[in-house]
Amino acid sequence: MPVTSQLLRGLPRAKVFASSLLPCQHHQPHLGSLPALRGPSQTWQTHPAGRCYQTSSALHNYILTPPQVNSILKANEYSFKVPEFDGKNVSSVMGFESNQLPANAPIEDRRSAATCLQTRGMLLGVFDGHAGCACAQALSERLFYYIAVSLLPHDTLCELEASVEAGRALSPILQWHKHPNDYFTREAQSLYFNSLRTYWQELIDLTSPGDVPDTREALLNAFKRLDNDISLEAQVGDASAFLHYWVLRVAFSGATACVAHIDGPDLYIANAGDARAVLGVQEEDGSFSAHTLSNDHSAQNDSEVARIRSEHPHSERKTVIRQDRLLGLLMPFRAFGDVKFKWSIELQKRVLESGPDQLHENEHTKFIPPNYHTPPYLTAEPEITYHRLRPQDRFLVIGSDGLWETLHRQEVIRIVGEYLTGVHQRQPLKVGGYKVTLGQMQGLLEERKARMSSAFEDQNSATHLMRHAVGNNEFGTVDHERLSKMLSLPEELARMYRDDITIIVTQFNPHVIGAQRQEDESH
Repeated sequence: MPVTSQLLRGLPRAKVFASSLLPCQHHQPHLGSLPALRGPSQTWQTHPAGRCYQTSSALHNYILTPPQVNSILKANEYSFKVPEFDGKNVSSVMGFESNQLPANAPIEDRRSAATCLQTRGMLLGVFDGHAGCACAQALSERLFYYIAVSLLPHDTLCELEASVEAGRALSPILQWHKHPNDYFTREAQSLYFNSLRTYWQELIDLTSPGDVPDTREALLNAFKRLDNDISLEAQVGDASAFLHYWVLRVAFSGATACVAHIDGPDLYIANAGDARAVLGVQEEDGSFSAHTLSNDHSAQNDSEVARIRSEHPHSERKTVIRQDRLLGLLMPFRAFGDVKFKWSIELQKRVLESGPDQLHENEHTKFIPPNYHTPPYLTAEPEITYHRLRPQDRFLVIGSDGLWETLHRQEVIRIVGEYLTGVHQRQPLKVGGYKVTLGQMQGLLEERKARMSSAFEDQNSATHLMRHAVGNNEFGTVDHERLSKMLSLPEELARMYRDDITIIVTQFNPHVIGAQRQEDESH
């Protein structure tokens, strides 16, 4: 698909607002037990108001078989186990499992996982794009390098620069753990490397021999610097027509980011936006509880609302956040890219006028947000949380908001905890406010009985969680018919019922964590 049509097709999104994509009232598709529409959930009005989405009768009658459902759910699953040394796992991380399920075409979420080779620790991240996938794609390739470089001691930075100066091969900074579908933008690698090198040259000037970076500062600086570089690259442009267009696509689209850095018992979460990191804690009775390690940066977060209002004049108090969105348009209050909410109007016009013709065909880039008086309105500065891991901290779930919109965090942790341990908590059967016949009750009990075996049709905890996120019925169990309907929706309808979903489940090693804590306490 040409890049122009990719960009335009990426526009209708939950993150940015308009209401022109709701189905025509006279042609509401009959979809059985599907959930309510996601509501006024799309962006700029890029389609004629009279357009209707009609569905063929095949949609009502065609049910995917369980193997077909599995092939869709498992298409993007990935797992990595940390290698053992002398038969022992010396890492606090046993491994991780991840998966993605598109609603947008192409999917606007991205994921990354890598081991830091020059320092210690593992990086895992989920990036949720909006107004296209370009910004999320750039983050998935670049952010971990910026973090890894920010974590390097002064002397290692000097060795890195000396190698480049002498034309020697560089020692790898990261070991990537990527699914075959997780790709790199080859044409941009030289540009990305030059920006990264400029960053580490500045770090060399700012630090002294013997300096060891602080992890919190490193994460903060990496986020802010990459967002700054994305902005700068778009302003400068490139001699290559493709690269010039690409850097503008990255800057004018946007993405949230939720990243974990795990080193021994030290867990840091850096979050900008509305993806979420939640810890699964095993209680003494064997049950699991959810411990949230990130805050959503949205209108539901009072401190975020107060922060944004404090950064702009009192005269903008009523316009800076409208309908729970930034300037009435953007749902996340922190994000990378999105220069439409950061640059002055003059700068936007100047960059667009000198940019490629494809941009002039795009309504989204030409549009100036309403009540745009005192930019920037948006930041990529992350909120950073530190947690010292304990033996009872069994796993971490990082998910894009597509997951948390469908399942409560406690339910997410219960599903993953039961999957990983194989122990199902015998909770009272919940039937909500529904009238249930004896036959239905028997069916529910049979379903619960079958869950022990069905849980293990998935070899991946992220896939298992995704199955529940898309297929759960009102009783909290997976309904195959519902799952089949949700997975067979055509792309223009899928986005109305759910968002892209990306999940990373990281499993911890309680024995190693316990030993590390004891060792630290004895010093």
